[in-house]
Amino acid sequence: MQLTTFTVIFIIGLLAFPTQNGVYEKGKASYYADKFKGRSTASGAKYMPNKLTAAHKKLPFGTLVKVTNLKNGKSVKVTINDRGPFIKGRIIDLSKAAAKKIDLIKDGVVDVEIKVLK
Repeated sequence: MQLTTFTVIFIIGLLAFPTQNGVYEKGKASYYADKFKGRSTASGAKYMPNKLTAAHKKLPFGTLVKVTNLKNGKSVKVTINDRGPFIKGRIIDLSKAAAKKIDLIKDGVVDVEIKVLK
């Protein structure tokens, strides 16, 4: 059986973006600096440090994800409303409130697991 380029790309796309709940990816997380407070995010919403939101490079805006700090097991549910992070090796940027819930503030960057909830 011979696979076309389109078929291979389609299959890779399905693996990279699961439609069901489950682990989406593992990697490094960071959080937004206070200087971004009130600035518009890529979705048009204003960044508010006290809200449970996050930036992700590819997940659709409005996606609810559970982010678990792999160092301590603490989790937080956040809504994707921005694009980023734009630093190599990082997969998600959390709001300050979300970062506090998983004890990310002190470390600045931690290994996390992201699960898509809806």
